[in-house]
Amino acid sequence: MTELGQPLHFTQPAEWRAWLAANHASAKELWLVIYKKHTGQPSLALEEAVEEALCFGWIDGLLRRIDDERFALRFSPRKKGSVWSQVNKRRVAKLIKQGRMTEAGLAKVKEAKANGQWRAAARREDVSNISTDLKKALKANPQTWRNFENLAPSHKRQFIYWIDSAKTEITRQRRIQETVRRVGENKKLGLP
Repeated sequence: MTELGQPLHFTQPAEWRAWLAANHASAKELWLVIYKKHTGQPSLALEEAVEEALCFGWIDGLLRRIDDERFALRFSPRKKGSVWSQVNKRRVAKLIKQGRMTEAGLAKVKEAKANGQWRAAARREDVSNISTDLKKALKANPQTWRNFENLAPSHKRQFIYWIDSAKTEITRQRRIQETVRRVGENKKLGLP
């Protein structure tokens, strides 16, 4: 558990919310211990934990198994420029309606809308929104294009996001070449 720092466990959403209210502006992260449902142990539900974090501009990240009964989930302040998933955007809409969002959480939403990251998830999740250069590279070989067309939408999204998240044009072009190679060999992203 040393890599998790000092993980905390809360049994009620109000306890987690109180910790966030006191620490959201100063803490860099928190590992939250959550008991699995089958244990019957009192614990926050994963959805409750994520919702409270969003209220304060925090986000869930890494998940680590502790044992058969528990896991730890890393929460941290949302970084500038991070993409908002469609799921979290729906959660935030619900939290706003319920009046649960804090100024800190609303500030993160406002920032994301201003810098374009609020809309980025929709672009990333739309597999029909393939860039012209990627499409041209894939279509250069009819079999490669057929392989891409036959990929599951989630695998297409992985390739598209990987390419679109490149910081430089050189990296983007290198990723397009790697995508064409992998798809041509019927390999998924990240697998040998």
